[in-house]
Amino acid sequence: MPMDTTAIPDDDTLHALAAEVGGLLQARNQMLATAESCTGGWIAKTITDIPGSSTWFDCGMTAYSYEAKQALLGVRPETLTEHGAVSRETVLEMVSGALVNSGASIAVAVTGIAGPGGGTPDKPVGTVWIGWKRRGGYPRAEVFHFEGDREAVRRQTVAAALRGLLALAKGA
Repeated sequence: MPMDTTAIPDDDTLHALAAEVGGLLQARNQMLATAESCTGGWIAKTITDIPGSSTWFDCGMTAYSYEAKQALLGVRPETLTEHGAVSRETVLEMVSGALVNSGASIAVAVTGIAGPGGGTPDKPVGTVWIGWKRRGGYPRAEVFHFEGDREAVRRQTVAAALRGLLALAKGA
C-alpha cells in the first residue's frame, strides 16, 4: 500500500482514519490491540480519542526497549540480536505477541527510527516496519521510508498503521 509521504497527516486525518477503523471493527465485532515502539502509544491515543472505542479496542502496549519488547510481546532475544529492533523479524514477533497477550482478534505493531538520531546507512532515520495480523492468520509486514522530522515520521507511521488496519478489516 504505497503512501504519499509528501503529505503529513494532520490530527483530523488521523482521527478520521481511526474512526473508520473503529466502525469496521465494531461492525465485525472485533477487538484491536496495538504494539508500539517508535510511536510511543500514539496509535492507541488516536484510537481512544474516538468515543465508544472501548467496544473495539482491547489494549495498547508500548515497548520501547529490547527488554520491554521481550517481556511484553515475547520478542526473542536472538531476533533482536540478529536483526535489531527495527526489522521485519522483530515487527512480526511484536504483532504476534500483541495477539498472544491480549483478547484482541486483530493487531498492529510498529517499530522504527523516528530521529533525529539513531539512523544508520542500512536503516536511515525514517525507516519504519509495520506489521498487521488477524488472530489465526498469518502476519504481514511492510517497510516504509518516511521523510521529515521526528513528528512527521511518527504521524506518517500512525496513518500507515491505521490504513493497514482498514485493509485488513475490510478483508474480513
